[in-house]
Formats: sequence, C-alpha cells, structure tokens
Amino acid sequence: MSRFIRVVVFVFAAASAVVCGLAPVAFAEPRYETLSVGRLPEPTPHRLYISDFSTNHIVDGKLHVIDGDELKYLGLISTGYAGNAALSLDRKELYVATTYYTRLSRGERIDVVDIHDTQTLEHKGEIIIPTRRAQALPYKGLVRPSSDGRWLFVQNATPASSVTVVDLKARKFAAEISTPGCWIVIPSETDGSRFSTLCGDGALQTIVVDDNGNAKSRARSARFFHPDEDPVFVHTDPIGDRHYFVSYKGLVYAADLSGETPQVDAPWSIASAAEARKGWRPGGYQLLAVHRKTGRLFVGVHAGGEEGSHKNPAREIWIFDIEKKKRIARLPGHNAIAIAVSQIDQPKLFAIDGMDMGLAVFDAGDKPRFLKRMGSIGEATTVMELH
Repeated sequence: MSRFIRVVVFVFAAASAVVCGLAPVAFAEPRYETLSVGRLPEPTPHRLYISDFSTNHIVDGKLHVIDGDELKYLGLISTGYAGNAALSLDRKELYVATTYYTRLSRGERIDVVDIHDTQTLEHKGEIIIPTRRAQALPYKGLVRPSSDGRWLFVQNATPASSVTVVDLKARKFAAEISTPGCWIVIPSETDGSRFSTLCGDGALQTIVVDDNGNAKSRARSARFFHPDEDPVFVHTDPIGDRHYFVSYKGLVYAADLSGETPQVDAPWSIASAAEARKGWRPGGYQLLAVHRKTGRLFVGVHAGGEEGSHKNPAREIWIFDIEKKKRIARLPGHNAIAIAVSQIDQPKLFAIDGMDMGLAVFDAGDKPRFLKRMGSIGEATTVMELH
C-alpha cells in the first residue's frame, strides 16, 4: 500500500472515530417547547384596538392592539374579510363581525360574530349570523353593543339597509330589523332596548326592540340637515344620550336620543366667517371625539375644503368647549383621519396619521400639546377604540 493511501485511510478512520464518539451528543432527544396562551399586561384606559382594512389583501383584515402609554405593540387579532370590531361594555370581550369564504375569496359565504378574550386575545367562540352584514370600511357604527350588554347590533347591506340583532346572552342570532334609507347604528347610552340610525332624507330614526330583538316601535326626528347641501358625517360621539355630529361644512349638531323620538338642537359652526372663506372644514373618518367630563369636542380639520374633500386628513385638530360653543385650542393635525380621546381625568388624544399610518399622541388636559409618535402600525387603519 502506498504511503498516500495509508495516510488517507488513517485520516478517514480518525474522522470516523470522532464522529462516532460525538454521536450520542449530536442525536440526543430534542426538547420540545410547551405551547400555551399568554396574557397581556393588565389593560389601561390607553390600550388601543385599531382596525386595519388591509385593502391589498382584504380577506386578511387585522386588528392591532397597542399600548398607548408606552407605544408598544401588544398583539394582533384576525378580522377576516372586511371585518368590523367592537368591545363589550365590560371590556372583557371583543366582537368581530366578519365574513369567511370556503375558497378564501370565493365560494360559500359564512358571516359570523367572532368572540375574543381581551386579556389573551384568544378566540372564544362564534355566533353565526345571516350573510347580509355590510362588508365596508370600518366605522364604529357598523357593529355596536347595546348599553345593557344584551344585544349586539350589526349593520347590513344587500344593498338594502337593515340591522342584525344578536343576543349576546344566549349567544345566538335574534332578529333582523329593516332600516330602509338609513345607515349606521347609534345605541342609546341609557336604554339597552333602543338604537338610532341616520337617514338619507336628513332625519334620525330611533328604533325600540322587544325582548326577542324585533322592532317594537319607530319614531323619526324632523329633518335637521340638508343631505344635498351640507350632509353630516356618520361618526358621532356622546355625552350621556346627547350625541354630537359634525357636517361637511363644519356645523355641529347635538341630538338628544334619550327618548323614543330624537330631538336635535340648532347647529353652531366650528369656523369663523373668515376661516370658512378659507375653506376650513372637517375631514377624515373617525374625525371627532368628545371628552365627557370636561365637555370638550375635538375635530380634525383641513384648509381649502371643497366638494369631495371630506375625507382629507387633518392639518390641525381644533378643540372646543361645547357649552360655550367656543374654540379653546389648536393642535398640529399630523394628517389625522381618526381620533379618539380617553375618558380619564388626565386624558390623552390619539390620532391615526392617514399618510403613513403612524400614531400621534397628545396631552388632552388643561394644556393640550403634542407628546410623541409611533411609526406605521398598519396598512389601512380608519377607526380605533380605547379599552
């Protein structure tokens, strides 16, 4: 045997011995991780639930859960095909009215209300509902619980307008109420059997439901806005059962929904005559918020407003004393298309930037001011709810 061959054989044998010697270590029994469901930190009044329409892959909508104090990302909930979400009154559950198709974007359609635990974000169950819910850009009024927690109202569009009534106590579909010519659900803050809806002729309609969820009575307000000249935005925020609307041209309406027939006060303008001439108008989606204890109204506004600019992001956020009907502060707008204010004594105002989907945070107390920002948190976020 040549010297070269003897060397090769020796090296091969030595390598084999090393490998064999290490074999018990290399192929030891692997350790498997034990799977479990974690719990989020205890919620604060500044935990945010932000709906993301995910326009470019609409079958895969999301809801982002954000710590609004630390600006940390906490978790994610799937909202399916154009899903719309709402928190329960006790904030222990989150309801998502959504759609699933057997072939992802086609096939048999199934509409459900998914139920999630807000402490773990775990899916707890579902309630099957008729396949008529509105597959629409998220607005708060598309899915809302009643003020006693008994019912969940879900806006439908076929395209005929109706409202699905879900019995949250029995965890089942209860009834469907026809609402022709009217859109969005505005639950009474004081009576769980009553909700109102905004109608295309410029009126509000209030509907009282019976113990089975069917319509027991209906009553309409007088027409309070002209839908062709100055329509109102469908988003509203209340103090008790006084619900505040704003029109495209900047008129503020207070609607008393405490009785069976809605009553609406005469409006007042957010802009002076000079500001109106410069086209200062409201704009966005969730474009106003109310701090109930102080009676302050926050509105996102832009200059140069005209026909079709009602979705423009905010150049500024104006703050008003509702009782005095007077502006008391102006904040930088951060391109806000959605705003929400916490209801604590030291409130914060949160604004979604419609340009880069960032999140701006403001001190909304006695001396309103900008605090900080969080980078992009979604793709098409238009509405948020505070814990």
